[in-house]
Amino acid sequence: MSGTAVREVPVSTALPPKPGARELDQSLLRGIAWTGATRWATQLLSWASTLVVARLLSPTDYGLVGMALVYLGFVQLVNEFGLGAAIVTRRDLNEDQIARLGGFALLLGCGFVGVSGVVAAPMATFFHEPPVRWVVLVSSLTFLTSALQILPRSLLMRDLDFRRLAWADGAEALVITCGTLVLAILGLRYWALVLGALAGRTVSTLLLATWRPHRMAWPREFRTIAGALNFGWQVVIARIAWYAYSNADFAVVGRVLGTAPLGAYTFGWTISSIPIDRVTSLVSSVTPPVFSAVQQDPAALRRYLRNLTEGLAFITFPASVGIALIAGDFVQVALGEHWRTAVVPLQLLALSAALRSVSPLLSQVLVSTDHTRRNMQFAIVAALILPILFYAGTRWGTGGVAAAWLLGHPIIVMPMFLAYALRITRLRLAEYLRALLPATGATLLMAAAVLGVRFASPHAWSAGVRLTTQVLCGAAAYVGVVYWAHRPRLQALWGLLQELRS
Repeated sequence: MSGTAVREVPVSTALPPKPGARELDQSLLRGIAWTGATRWATQLLSWASTLVVARLLSPTDYGLVGMALVYLGFVQLVNEFGLGAAIVTRRDLNEDQIARLGGFALLLGCGFVGVSGVVAAPMATFFHEPPVRWVVLVSSLTFLTSALQILPRSLLMRDLDFRRLAWADGAEALVITCGTLVLAILGLRYWALVLGALAGRTVSTLLLATWRPHRMAWPREFRTIAGALNFGWQVVIARIAWYAYSNADFAVVGRVLGTAPLGAYTFGWTISSIPIDRVTSLVSSVTPPVFSAVQQDPAALRRYLRNLTEGLAFITFPASVGIALIAGDFVQVALGEHWRTAVVPLQLLALSAALRSVSPLLSQVLVSTDHTRRNMQFAIVAALILPILFYAGTRWGTGGVAAAWLLGHPIIVMPMFLAYALRITRLRLAEYLRALLPATGATLLMAAAVLGVRFASPHAWSAGVRLTTQVLCGAAAYVGVVYWAHRPRLQALWGLLQELRS
């Protein structure tokens, strides 16, 4: 087995009771429901508030905060040090070990605040903007509040208490939105963005600590938590590698092709990633504790991986392929002819997003079963290969870079994670592909319907009418095919939802 070589020395053998399959199923669905409802409600409020705040602040205010985020965003990747994932996954940790991990997390938070004090002035000098120094210093206090919520957040996840997690995240988003708006009205300029975010994180930390308190201890007897720290370190390296290859295409396009192509490519990426950002990220925020709860049960892992993959594909496949099909008319209607260069990267990136939408589950299986070393190695390989493909693709413009995602991810990146996840869960490749088959078949029929409508549409129709007609016909075709071919599954899902409601 790969994974951590050093295991903790347990002080107590008492482990939390293992939930049953039905209980886990209900917790998973409730978690998705609570998290989704909270996220989407606060997102709508955030969008409305952002429009108002943008009228009160200047582009300079946003620019100053954006400069600071170059550093702050990267530190946020490593600040948690993967300790949350370690606590959720390593179920042999006892109370003393968890307390020492909390103390270690707090030491890391303090350390990053100190590092921020050192780099703040050089960053301000680099950007020739003195206010950046104070933005970095004040914003770095979120490293402390984030460290303080690692224990309660991780324990709530391990307890499958998604309701309180959703309430805490919703409260944070609400405070950030309202706080930023009020401070902007008061004329605090860029400080409205900084202090609003700090207030939101502080509120969520207080709520989590109140709902799931746990003591912290100085991280002595280091050998007893060495395995968890090694686990966390490997998670952090994998996250850094993911961040590197996920952003390498933007760096390559900007450096080789220039500003205007980068703008078109960025728009294409943003729109094509909507299914991943709105659906996959929602499911992925709930599944780690479920996977870790059954990490010693290959049959349960197989069932969750297969069913979640099938469920995600039913939503993300038609959305991604649909975006690719209507890209031309959508860009023309939404942005105008001068954005025509965004069409090709949008089409290719949307097709790539279909498979990228189900691949995060594979990485989660590796991490949740303590195979973090292998997950880290795969991520590093992807970070070494994909940037080379992106650079090679610049020969054909932004479409070539997007094609590198369409070809490189399913041919090089996804097979590494898939092969190992199938080995862990003992799931056959044919069974995994069968889970993708219903959504794939229905999506292909939807695509045929959209293309048929496009070719049959009179040339006199405007782009807006063509776009609306294609969207409605495509949606109707997909829903009809799914209902006709997979009605028993829909009825079973509806029955389960009704049961949960009661």
